[in-house]
Amino acid sequence: MTTERSAPDSIRDLVSAVAEAFAPDGPLARADAGYLPREVQNRMADAVASAITDRAALVTEAGTGVGKTFAYLVPVLLSGRRTLVSTATKNLQDQLFFRDLPRLSEALGVPTNIALLKGRASYLCRHRLVQARESATLPDRMAVRALARIEGWAQSTVSGDMSELDGLDERSEVIPLVTSTRENCLGGECPEFVACHLMRARREAMAADVVVVNHHLFFADLALRDSGVAELLPTVDVAVFDEAHQMVEAGVQFLGQTLGTGQVLDFSRDLLAAGLQHARGLAPWSDLSSACELAARNLRLACAGDMREVRGVIKRRWEEVSRGESLGLCLDSLVQALSAATEALEGVVEAAPDFIRLQGRAKELGAQCMKFHVDAAPERVRWIDLTPHQARLVESPLDIRAMMGEQRAASARAWVFTSATLGDDERLSWFSEAAGLDDARKLRVGSPFDYPAHARVYVPPRFPAPNEDAHLTMVGRAAAHCAAALGGHTFVLTTTLRALPVVAEAMRKELETLNSQLELLVQGSAAKRTLLDRFQAGRSVLLGSHSFWEGIDVPGEALQCVIIDKLPFPPPNDPLVEARVKQLKSQGRDAFNDYFVAEAAIALKQGAGRLIRTETDHGLLVICDTRLRQARYGARLLNALPPMTALDSGEQALAWLRELAHKRGARL
Repeated sequence: MTTERSAPDSIRDLVSAVAEAFAPDGPLARADAGYLPREVQNRMADAVASAITDRAALVTEAGTGVGKTFAYLVPVLLSGRRTLVSTATKNLQDQLFFRDLPRLSEALGVPTNIALLKGRASYLCRHRLVQARESATLPDRMAVRALARIEGWAQSTVSGDMSELDGLDERSEVIPLVTSTRENCLGGECPEFVACHLMRARREAMAADVVVVNHHLFFADLALRDSGVAELLPTVDVAVFDEAHQMVEAGVQFLGQTLGTGQVLDFSRDLLAAGLQHARGLAPWSDLSSACELAARNLRLACAGDMREVRGVIKRRWEEVSRGESLGLCLDSLVQALSAATEALEGVVEAAPDFIRLQGRAKELGAQCMKFHVDAAPERVRWIDLTPHQARLVESPLDIRAMMGEQRAASARAWVFTSATLGDDERLSWFSEAAGLDDARKLRVGSPFDYPAHARVYVPPRFPAPNEDAHLTMVGRAAAHCAAALGGHTFVLTTTLRALPVVAEAMRKELETLNSQLELLVQGSAAKRTLLDRFQAGRSVLLGSHSFWEGIDVPGEALQCVIIDKLPFPPPNDPLVEARVKQLKSQGRDAFNDYFVAEAAIALKQGAGRLIRTETDHGLLVICDTRLRQARYGARLLNALPPMTALDSGEQALAWLRELAHKRGARL
């Protein structure tokens, strides 16, 4: 069913209505005294309105400062068309739902029913909260206090959205105990089904005019049909994907098959808890649970091989791990343990709804084990994600072309994909090819900011090569001189986590030599939000890796220098990268230019995008990689950046930073 709200007399008038909304005397200007029309925003909004009118697909790259959020939301609201908006992060989801959509709806005079839909893990499960209170074994006092906080909040929350709980660590071991998964949800058999927060969110989404989701939820639901998006998508006329540059990786992650040792450990714990609570003495629950847990831990050890210390997430080649018999034997042992659990559950399924779900989980996990005993299809790739405590066996498609083709063919609707970084050519090939959108309309609108006047870029002409031992030390020393000249206000971005401590130590020593008292804030030393708050509060330098390259917004004088250690090429030994390179070579294409350089251009644009966030920002971008000057692809990568004024020497770079520091000091 399509919902039509207050819309233009004819959908064909939408382009005119959008132009009027963005006019100097239009409703947006009347609602905001500081509103300024932007030609680039008008161009994007016009293209979105046309795509909605024609039910066409549009891929549009919009530089920083274009105002792309309003450029797609205004046509959506004025069209009266039922719309799904998907973002990359929960933070942007919340911004759209709580701020942007209500604000625009009021300014445009278009009453709109808006809904926010997140994944299961975002909502409190009332049934599992009761179970946690009665039977959970909590690891420490912090967990006990966290559970007590959740219990108190549960009495008053309407949405059940866990993000309402300020200060609750998203890594807390309590969260999985009080939220559900597809495997352990009891569905209609749950005693709390009528009051379920997740089901309420889904009902509101099905009744809304505009529904805000995120990419992970979108793809996970299309793959598993678990969160309501699969039922929602056929009812919408417009689908908008913001931060679309993250879509392909999100799709690859969720459209594949996975078998995680964490899933098995969760099952073993739930099996033991339910068995002792509802059917004590009717089966050897402790032995069954222990067998599953032991099989999972042995599988993780087989995946680790001779790797004894694992930090973060390590991708291992499937061929590297499956070469011997160990992996196959561990999968067999896990199948046997799950089969024994399934057989025991068969005798008690009438005792409680939990047992029906547990039996289904055991069968599904066993089936996944068997799938990984069979070779993968040629167009798919397998690998193992290894963490300090878990292993995930993953099989995935190389891109989302097939899925997007199916979705576009299923119904005539408008599709809009937008981001600040979608490619380094007019066809936006980097994104469009991987997403199967070669035939879509394309639009690139640059930033309205005056980059030549406000920003400088410096690539040292002489510097150790990235593969030389002295490179990271020199990055730290160069960063120290830049930060000292500026008085802090500096980001240092590295392409790997491994580089962070080396750069930080070199920077610390050089700052001591310079008698500088700047504080160094290193990723991992505190929560991300805490580090950013401390950075904006004083004279400091923030050193971070991947999670700080994008999605970080520090406008104004708080951040005036971004230093990047080297060109962010994809790691060549990553199994997914290897598979994509093999695919390109089989097509007779140049994998280096078509993949590695294209990926580096996107990542470089993302990192550089942290520097200039408003029309009054000023700053310096330093890239410590001489390949930008020397290699044949260097010009292509530099051209992918905003048009910053290039500097030729370190003296010029430091002089620019001192000038910025002087201006900042004069305003204090």
